[in-house]
Amino acid sequence: MTPNRLLAFGCGYVATALAHSLAGRDVPSTGTARTAGAAEALARQGIDPVIWPGDPFAPPPGSAWLISVPPDEDGCPVCRSFGSNAEQASWIGYLSTTGVYGDLDGGWAFEETPRNPLSREAVNRARAEDQWLAAGAQVFRLPGIYGPGRSQLDRVRQPGARRIIKPGQVFSRAHRDDIAAALEASIARPDPGRIYNICDDEPAPADEVLAYAARLLGLDPPPAVAFEEAGLSPAAQRFYAECKRVSNARAKAQLGWTPRFPTYREGLAAIRQAETAST
Repeated sequence: MTPNRLLAFGCGYVATALAHSLAGRDVPSTGTARTAGAAEALARQGIDPVIWPGDPFAPPPGSAWLISVPPDEDGCPVCRSFGSNAEQASWIGYLSTTGVYGDLDGGWAFEETPRNPLSREAVNRARAEDQWLAAGAQVFRLPGIYGPGRSQLDRVRQPGARRIIKPGQVFSRAHRDDIAAALEASIARPDPGRIYNICDDEPAPADEVLAYAARLLGLDPPPAVAFEEAGLSPAAQRFYAECKRVSNARAKAQLGWTPRFPTYREGLAAIRQAETAST
């Protein structure tokens, strides 16, 4: 199925990548932005902008909806405003987070794994998931997202970069372009009410990934600092408090999707290669 338009509520990093991919199939995109400046940035990328909340507009019938607007304590503001029109959409995708699984002590998270959100943000995500599933959306649970301009290569270059060491800690990741490809595969074969984990094949420690990024740049690894001595912010401490491995088996089996970047090594190497080619 090919939609007549992509409607991206919160047209950010992932949504913009999907819009660019769909443009290659002559599918136009509309994206919401909060400010006039952000709307102008979307227009420069060929995405029709709408300032929302603000400008009154109605979703075009037959369009594919992608929702990445952060939830609040009442769930998803987009669902509250437009959920009653959900039947007019050809496809609805809600971008959630693997944070809804909470801490699994290094165990595997599958879509049927009971949710146990630990942070306020994850609790809000779980509430928004329920709202969109009831409206017929497909929910995509995403781990740490990286890609061009937002990767460990950029972190290594920052002054004061360091590697936080917490033995046994691993995280799953997903390259932006792999997420966009999974969303496009879902648009082609909608399955309302389905949940998918979208991630790479190899959960890995954060310090290992930073060390690899440094090698790609020809730099020494950032200094190692024990988690207990790192003086992390409360938000960062909550991030490190959760340890899980996320399975992408359902997305592979049901969407016919395979990550182009199965581990952080392929993903970071491709980003670095593109950087070198552009200089």
